[in-house]
Amino acid sequence: MRYSIRIRMNTLAVEIRIPVALNVLLTDDTLSVDLSDGRSISVPIAWYPRLLHSTEQERNNCRFIGKGQGIHWEDIDEDISIEGLLAGKPSGESQESFKNWLANRSEKAS
Repeated sequence: MRYSIRIRMNTLAVEIRIPVALNVLLTDDTLSVDLSDGRSISVPIAWYPRLLHSTEQERNNCRFIGKGQGIHWEDIDEDISIEGLLAGKPSGESQESFKNWLANRSEKAS
């Protein structure tokens, strides 16, 4: 005897809306962002080596990009997305790229 089982799965499409950034606060060890849905998220600044090695003035020179979908630091060429923060993703920059950036930074300071 042969049995055939047919399984039907219903799918439910859920639209996930990523909140936008409203405010950014940086301390010596934390990046905190207030979001449009009322949440605040804080992550270690060590997740973003360029921020970690930047000056207070450079850290304060940021702006929202994509209508609050991300944050850009002009002086250190760093972009962080709100989606990435919520997903718990640290910087994706390679070690080699960061070392080159740090070396160029040292040369400019000389």
